[in-house]
Amino acid sequence: MANRTVLVVDDEPKIVELVQTYLERDGYRVLVARDGLQALEIARQKRPDLIVLDLLLPGLDGLDVCRILRAESSVPIIMLTARSTEDDRLFGLDIGADDYVTKPFSPRELMARVRAVLRRSSEAAPDATAEIRVGDLRIDRRGHEVWRQGQLISLTPTEFKLLLTLAEEPGRTFSRLELLDRVFGYDFEGFERNVDVHVKNLRKKIEPDPQNPTYIQTVYGVGYKMARLEGNDVA
Repeated sequence: MANRTVLVVDDEPKIVELVQTYLERDGYRVLVARDGLQALEIARQKRPDLIVLDLLLPGLDGLDVCRILRAESSVPIIMLTARSTEDDRLFGLDIGADDYVTKPFSPRELMARVRAVLRRSSEAAPDATAEIRVGDLRIDRRGHEVWRQGQLISLTPTEFKLLLTLAEEPGRTFSRLELLDRVFGYDFEGFERNVDVHVKNLRKKIEPDPQNPTYIQTVYGVGYKMARLEGNDVA
């Protein structure tokens, strides 16, 4: 992960210093923003590889920053939050964050999340030229792009990895825990609902009718699978 740039957004100097120390120790270049508006300015100008974003910021809060950035790009975002309820944490994922860490946090755990999210954002399949086609969907592994009926669909790195995992084996049912392991890349036991949130967001983007999904089907009591559709192939 050498030469990767991480933007740390937090108004607490001690947290910024701690996170910056651990990131630099792992070889990352670190940018720092103290509020939401500064975070947007730096993100737009410097284009970091990942953003560690505090939820509670002066002025423009982390949720608004996340919404704005997600509308503009697919930059990976890890949200830091002092809110401990499951609904609060899942709300961050619902608006487009790739992951979240609850304060107080272990710096080693945060570094593991940073590595996992960056790995998802840059992972290429062994055959980097291959495409997967599912019905009207075209998944470009090399470009990390998804197209439906000629229209480019903007996905977060986590959404792309989730879609790719399902599309590589159409008709196979994946449990939530299996998807957590494959997509998130570390032990996330107890938070299977994270998968549900990402699937919901993915359906909003790729399905003609998210309430009656064509592509990603729910297998009740188990998990999810990619439907077998005409055009299921690898190019």
